[in-house]
Amino acid sequence: MKNRIEIEEEIKKKAVKGRLSCSAARKIAEEAGVAYKIVGNAADRLKIKIANCQLGCF
Repeated sequence: MKNRIEIEEEIKKKAVKGRLSCSAARKIAEEAGVAYKIVGNAADRLKIKIANCQLGCF
């Protein structure tokens, strides 16, 4: 399981213009072994919006 800092770094790497696709956010969570909510909270802290979320995970 990745820690908070590692998750935030992954979000920063994959975000484009302050936005992260839902599929990218889900992939980060799955690879980190954490719940989607953890990634969503990290994105909120970084002021990065989750975009194109059809599942309502974030």
